[in-house]
Amino acid sequence: MAVEPLQPPPPRSLASIAWAPLAVATAAVVALLALVAGGTAEPLASAVAAGVVLAVGGALTLWLRGQTGEARGPTSARPLETATAIVTANSAAVLEVLEDPVLVVSGDESDDIAGRRLIYANAAARELFRTSREAGPLVTAVRDPKVLDTVDEALFGGVTSETHYAAGGVQDRVWKVRARPLDGVGGLRLALLTLRDETELRRSERTRADFLANASHELRTPLASLTGFIETLRGHARDDVVARDRFLGIMHHQAGRMARLIEDLMSLSRIELNEHIPPQGRADLCMTVKDVIDALGPMGDEKDVRFDVRAPGCPAFAHPADRDQMVQVIQNLAENAVKYAPAGSVVVVEVLSDVTAEAAMAPRLIGASHLSLLTPDHAAEQRYVSLRIADAGPGIAREHLPRLTERFYRVEGQKASERPGTGLGLAIVKHIVNRHRGGLTVESAPGEGTAFGVYLPTVPDAALIARAQALES
Repeated sequence: MAVEPLQPPPPRSLASIAWAPLAVATAAVVALLALVAGGTAEPLASAVAAGVVLAVGGALTLWLRGQTGEARGPTSARPLETATAIVTANSAAVLEVLEDPVLVVSGDESDDIAGRRLIYANAAARELFRTSREAGPLVTAVRDPKVLDTVDEALFGGVTSETHYAAGGVQDRVWKVRARPLDGVGGLRLALLTLRDETELRRSERTRADFLANASHELRTPLASLTGFIETLRGHARDDVVARDRFLGIMHHQAGRMARLIEDLMSLSRIELNEHIPPQGRADLCMTVKDVIDALGPMGDEKDVRFDVRAPGCPAFAHPADRDQMVQVIQNLAENAVKYAPAGSVVVVEVLSDVTAEAAMAPRLIGASHLSLLTPDHAAEQRYVSLRIADAGPGIAREHLPRLTERFYRVEGQKASERPGTGLGLAIVKHIVNRHRGGLTVESAPGEGTAFGVYLPTVPDAALIARAQALES
């Protein structure tokens, strides 16, 4: 019997090659992103589009190879396997770059706490929980009892549960935690843990409440004063020209105090609302100090107080930094120094660049009390630029130092009328410095003066380093 020669298989169409991996890619990306993103429309659509584009590209490659005989093999599963591998790798990349922390947790027995294991954590989760490993015992990364209970409900209760997690640290961030059960493998229970940052929402609620409470409390006194003087002017002092002029002057002063108070309260509220979001850009502390001191010159001349600016390390770039907020910090500290400095004295303003946190925090005044009012979370190799403003005023007793950055706090024995202010200046300074991931210190001794120190993170400036190296050579 004659054997017919083998005929080459007919060329396969693009549709027959591309449909299977395209369907698998779309379904896989949709399922994965829907599970992680909680069904949000825009991120889901973007992820699906990315998956489809990758699948189509892979399918086109396979089709072209099929036309030249490269991809023809004994099985038709090779294109499907290749497309599935592409989508799987891409899904891992999508999870890795998500801004929200994502973790996958496994569990064996409900009474075996050590059996809860972290089998995957994306980059955001590793940064939040300060772990460099994607896998390991869960308790080495997550120690909050409420979060662990939420994980157990998903693992062993088979239900989706939620809680809130306060990350701690100086930024005081709040996360909404959601744990969902996943299909297990070989009797091993799995759960998906996702976290969403709700810091801004919580800060907004707290800021609104604080603003109303502070405004209602602090505005009561000037409003009562204005009301009393108005009633007096409408009564027996109506025709008294001398009393009327005196009362109008006091009313003008009280109205100005109310305006400054509202302005500072609103400024503080705006700063607190965005305190967890670091600024963008950079600012030269030397130039900023020069601009502020020039503007405060008339105030110093009026009190016969001179500024001595020492800036040997200029330029001194803070990065990241908001220059407008840096101006506010320097202005508040310098104004306080002028207010408390005696006539004929000197306010020393010092700027240093490229220092360690330990050097920036080191006390300078011999015999003075020293306290860190704000200590940042920082790496050991982090470098800083520092600002120090010292006066020769009456000084502050040790017991008052921890409360200096509280709203409206005044040192006992100081009369508000002698040194007018809103009592919010140092609170504003602290929150701005915290937003910049910096630190704030104070050292003081009664009769010896007071010095405030601010240190802000910096990064090496490539242009400045290159110029310095060129000068050295």
